[in-house]
Amino acid sequence: MQKVLLAVDRLSTWLGQFFAWTIVILTLMITGEVFSRYVLNEPHDWALNVQIMLYGTLFMMAGAYTLSKNGHVRGDVLYGFFQPRTQATIDLVLYILFFLPGIVALTYAGWTYANESLAIREKTFSATPLPLYPFKFVIPISGGMLLLQGFVEIVRCITCLRDGQWPSREQDVEEVDVEKLKEMVHVKDEDIAALDKYVPHAGSTK
Repeated sequence: MQKVLLAVDRLSTWLGQFFAWTIVILTLMITGEVFSRYVLNEPHDWALNVQIMLYGTLFMMAGAYTLSKNGHVRGDVLYGFFQPRTQATIDLVLYILFFLPGIVALTYAGWTYANESLAIREKTFSATPLPLYPFKFVIPISGGMLLLQGFVEIVRCITCLRDGQWPSREQDVEEVDVEKLKEMVHVKDEDIAALDKYVPHAGSTK
């Protein structure tokens, strides 16, 4: 079972990392459009529509990735003090009452919405119309991935209730832990304090 859970984690991670490249595309595109608009005086009417669609794709496809890394916002001020079984109980109830109904509705409605858009070959309202229906399919795809990752998280909750500890999950980039970093490079607080005398302070003439 653990291998299946980690396999879904890896799929969500791969998709998240793949669609993260849209950030680079967006950055280059916005930079190019600003240059074209304000330097060359040649704005493109389709540029804003593409930017919105790309950002929407990035936002939607990052959902399963963030869930797989346990990165969605929660009230950690209280949650972090609870025992693993208590955390798992809270998570399980919230997944069943709110997550599953919401994501099932999103996926179902998104599939209907995308197929209706495909049926009429929907395009953007601009002087240079762009096909819109391919991006509408991002909604049910991202919803399906969120649903799959959600089932994985529900299994993790049940496992934690049984074993009393959270099962492992696929790891990716993490925030820098300063204390762990100091341990890795063998730096102590007194070493940092000793270096402070070499740093010029406000009002210093040296």
